[in-house]
Formats: sequence, C-alpha cells, structure tokens
Amino acid sequence: MSPIQMNDFAQKLELTGAEKEYLGDTMGEVSRSFAIVVRSLEEPLKYYMATAYLICRVVDNIEDCTQPFAWKQQRFQEFHQLVEEPASAPNILAVWSQQLWPGLTPAEAAMMGQGDESALLWEIYARIPERSRASIRHWTSVMADGMLLIEDPNQHILLESQHGVRVLAAESDYNSYCFYVAGTVGHMATELSVIQYGLSEEVAGLLLATCEACGRGLQKTNILKDFAEDLGRGISYLPYTWHQEANETPLSLSGAPPAWKRKVIDDVVQELHVATEYAQALPYSATGYRMASLMSLLPAYQTLLLAARRQETLFTLNHHVKISRQTMAKCQWDAKSMLLKNDAVWQYSHRIEDEIQRVLA
Repeated sequence: MSPIQMNDFAQKLELTGAEKEYLGDTMGEVSRSFAIVVRSLEEPLKYYMATAYLICRVVDNIEDCTQPFAWKQQRFQEFHQLVEEPASAPNILAVWSQQLWPGLTPAEAAMMGQGDESALLWEIYARIPERSRASIRHWTSVMADGMLLIEDPNQHILLESQHGVRVLAAESDYNSYCFYVAGTVGHMATELSVIQYGLSEEVAGLLLATCEACGRGLQKTNILKDFAEDLGRGISYLPYTWHQEANETPLSLSGAPPAWKRKVIDDVVQELHVATEYAQALPYSATGYRMASLMSLLPAYQTLLLAARRQETLFTLNHHVKISRQTMAKCQWDAKSMLLKNDAVWQYSHRIEDEIQRVLA
C-alpha cells in the first residue's frame, strides 16, 4: 500500500476551464468508456482519477510501442523521473517528441510529447495534493516496473513466442499481467476514493482486500472481448498452458472445446464476484465512486453473458463480443436504480452469474 493516511480528506484542486477541457477531451480520445465512468465522480476526485488514468495510459503507450526492449527501458526510466519530479516534464517531453512511437494512435502519440498540450497533464499532476499524488506516483510506478518486467530478457519473461504469436506463458503470468495493468489501478482508485470521502480504516481495509480482483476482472473481461483483435496484432493474453489444453486451436481462431470456453469465462466470473463484494463495501455516502464502480461492473457482467450466449463463435474467425449501445444504456439505468440498494446489487450479480452458468451448461 502506498504511503498515505487513510483518514485524510481531499483538498480542493482548482482547474482552469482549459485544463478541465484538456482532461475531458483527452479521456474521450483514449477511452470513451472510462470517460463516462469518471464523469460520475465528484470534484476533485474526478480530476485526480482522470489525471491518474491518463498517466497510466502514458505507461501503456510505452509498453504498446513496438520499439525494442532497451528503448522501452530508457523511456520507463524517464517516466519514473516524471512522476517523481513533474517539473522535469518539459525536458523529458522534448526528448520524447524526437522519438518515433510506432504502434500508437495519433491521440496516444500526442500524449508522448507529440502534441502541443502534452505538458499540461504533468502540470495538473504537480498541483494535486501530496497524499493523493503519492498514491498516483506509487501505483503508476509499480505498473511501469511490471510492464518492464514482462519483457525483460534478464528476468522471467511473462510473454513468450509460440507459433508467431506472443503469449503469456502460464496462468500465474496471466494473473501477474492483469495485476500490473489493472490491479494496480484498483489499488490507486481505492486509495484516492478513501481520501476523497474520508472513509474509515475498517471500510478501507475491506476495499483494499478486494480491489485487485476488481481490476483483474475488468482486464480479463477486455481480454476475452478483444481476443480476436489482439490475435490480429500477434498477441494473446490468455496463458499458453491453457491454449495447450485446447490443442492450441484458439491461437488459429479455429474454435475451442466447450469446457475450455467455460473455463475462460468462469475465471472472469470469479473475479467479478469479488468485485461485487467490493461495490457493496462502498458506503452509500461515496455516491460518485459507487456509481463509477457499478458503471464498470455491470457492463463487464453483460459482456460475459453475451460471450456465453455466443459461445459457438468464441475463439473463431467470427469471435465478436461487444455489448450494444442499448445494453450499455440499460447498464447506466440499472446502476442508478441500485446505487443505494446493496441487496439489488447482490441480486443483479447472482442473476447474471446464474444465467451465464445456465447458458454454458
């Protein structure tokens, strides 16, 4: 856990209209779904969370860039300097602006010194009160170290090459990867919210005990949803030991045995079950963050239900698991209706879990 005092209340961060517009526009460009979630939060938490998320995207951008390991190692060292000393941003971004960033979208490259407003993120970060900034600094640093570890040839390599596809080696690597890219975000979001709402040590303990599963569950949902798209980029985040159980047919989008598909889905359901406990542990007074948590949890459950209903086409050329706008709108409505009703949250999760098991049977 990062060095923050859990009983401290957040201080106010004053942003200009241009700074608010920058956070909103950039969030919308790199993740529309998370931008919707962040809008549910109260001030100043929404600004802290948006800033933290965009800094996490800087880490992702370094990892996603198709430059060699030594190049990424240098960029991650510079990233650590940025979160420790945000005043160094002009110099580091000047260096980054001279680099090539293959594999990134124009919006992503703009965050890496290629855009006129790239320094604004670090100016906002520098003004966040120290206790909240310490949480962002700690967990984004853990994420960056984990990303580097994933490909470090001098360490245990989580990603290995199999038949021209980069794939996570074992189930433990799958869980480690999901911790680095999303479990860290679960910790960070929880700590920022504990500060925002002045939550008790007892409540904070309950949340911190379950927050990693929230992050892993959402990440694993995306891994299932984006399996075919990721494979098209030459990567699979499902562990190779699992692929071997299915005679490696998913790696060629040739389908998979029903029991194997159930194993993949059940693993995510278990994570989301814990994420439901996390949402229920949030006090009703933490209204915005409860709404944001439900707005993350409910679409994940609906995505798994859709995957179960489309099990015949999973891991084939027709693999497509994306909920409709209508379903997303229903998730928003459901989240609002059960915002102050923990019993309704419990009933919703168990109903979806039971339906998934019924469809997969």
